[in-house]
Amino acid sequence: MPPLITFTNATLGYGNHVILRGITFAVEAGEYFGLVGPNGAGKTTIVRAILGSLRPLSGSVKVARPDGLPVRFGYVPQRDTVDYVLPYTAREVVMMGRYRHIGLIRRPGAADREAVSRSIAHVGMEAMADRPFKDLSGGQKQRTLIARALACDPDLLVLDEPTNGMDLASRIAILDLVRELHREGSLTVLLVSHLLDDVANHVHRLAVVEREVFSVGPVDEVLTGENLSAIYNMPVEVQRVHGRTIIITGGGNGSR
Repeated sequence: MPPLITFTNATLGYGNHVILRGITFAVEAGEYFGLVGPNGAGKTTIVRAILGSLRPLSGSVKVARPDGLPVRFGYVPQRDTVDYVLPYTAREVVMMGRYRHIGLIRRPGAADREAVSRSIAHVGMEAMADRPFKDLSGGQKQRTLIARALACDPDLLVLDEPTNGMDLASRIAILDLVRELHREGSLTVLLVSHLLDDVANHVHRLAVVEREVFSVGPVDEVLTGENLSAIYNMPVEVQRVHGRTIIITGGGNGSR
């Protein structure tokens, strides 16, 4: 079965400004894949190429279902990019995920309302569905945005820094939710984050993105102290504690 996403010697950038050169990797259908690296390293550029809003300067980027049909994307942006002033309820925000099915001049039908209710239930937001989106907590907002992405019945769920700015409890809750969504429906998930600990303990394979380095493989092979020390240009240790991977940077002064 062909991969859902295939980058072949792709060079990505904007105009004459090259961000990444010679990128080659694939994401299989049903895989939980991570994209990690420092802020500004090129993760968003790769996501734009996957979503089709950025064409490669050279090489190729192919995104297609095994049956050849276009991939349905469920995209969860960073919470900082969402306008909280607009007076939408959480349910109305989730309904936005149905717009591609509804069209510009039709009103939501029974199937659309059912899909929205199902997506809200998947993320455990039934009790908060009719509250104003702007009044929700950070974790509740993120669950709502995930429900919006699920409402379109996606083949690929892309999460862009889904735990950015959250406290530890909220981070764990969101990551556990995404893992369950992947397990329940064999949903293909692309998790984009600069937080190595988050990605290391959830994805199956990952790509580490940095201007001079692009490394792809299973978590245990890619996230080694040697690799990360070279990428981040500082001492990095990788330890296993009670079954979890812990990344310690700067000679043991904290985790990243």
